[in-house]
Amino acid sequence: MAESSEIKLKSTPGDGISAVRFCPNTTPYLIVSSWDGSVRLYDCFSNNQRLRYNHERAVLDACFQDSTHSLSGGLDGILKTCDLTNNSESVLGTHQDAIRCVEYSSTVNQVFSGSWDASIKSWDSRAKSCVGTHIQGDSVYTMALNEEKLVVGTAGRRTLVWDLRNMSTPIQKRESSLKYQTRCIKCFPSRQGFVLSSIEGRVAVEYFDPSPEVQKKKYAFKCHRVKEGDIECCYSVNAISFHNGFNTFATGGSDGHVNIWDGFNKKRLCQYRRYPTSISSLSFSFDGSLLAIASSYMYEQGEPQTGIPEDAIYIRKVQEHEVKPK
Repeated sequence: MAESSEIKLKSTPGDGISAVRFCPNTTPYLIVSSWDGSVRLYDCFSNNQRLRYNHERAVLDACFQDSTHSLSGGLDGILKTCDLTNNSESVLGTHQDAIRCVEYSSTVNQVFSGSWDASIKSWDSRAKSCVGTHIQGDSVYTMALNEEKLVVGTAGRRTLVWDLRNMSTPIQKRESSLKYQTRCIKCFPSRQGFVLSSIEGRVAVEYFDPSPEVQKKKYAFKCHRVKEGDIECCYSVNAISFHNGFNTFATGGSDGHVNIWDGFNKKRLCQYRRYPTSISSLSFSFDGSLLAIASSYMYEQGEPQTGIPEDAIYIRKVQEHEVKPK
């Protein structure tokens, strides 16, 4: 990777970028899913696309299972796995509607897929079999894992918290403290709670512990808003990613900005330059040294009059002062 603080990846998808995810234990490798039906693996140090495989329709999410296997799902309702050493792909299973989210838990060694068919399915990737179907009550829009819990955001502003070791029933059901549709959820690396964002330029910091003294700590704040004259424009907060070392997090919005936050001390630590269009996805590398930023128009304003901005992925070298609590 060049010495400059930021590079733009070559050979990026020709349609909207739905997700970017760094490998959980090897810094330079990034998996990218796209509305063009592709899943791509990049080496960010050499700025090189290593491989690509395809779904029949748009891919809405992808992640690593380990350093040599990826998982992906999308509008075709098919959950795929790919051996990244030889680019051999296989089907793990299907949903009745689009797969919106894909995660892997090393704690229980299972794959989880969340769908617009209002279910989460858990999979044994070795046996290529479904080991559980968990009804969520509404379409799944986002989900996040920590070592013990699975947090699911659905339509209707509902949040369900599941214990990965016993998925018979959710351990918590909550209504979002934000007034508008949930966009993204990510869990604190410290496992104390999660961060939830909405389409209306707000982020909520929530805690798992139901005791009243802990619940008093939860709060929400406005962000990704731009004043134009007397009018304040509220932009969707599409992406959240945590820095594993400092428990701080980045948010990306349809205003094209990336902000870094200290959630415990209720402070914004920094704001990066404005990117050409909406931030659709973010991912810190496992060691926190890099941040992948997907800049991709999400049709919030319909068809643009001046042409669709280029879809791009930027890899930024993270400086400690940008992410360390002050």
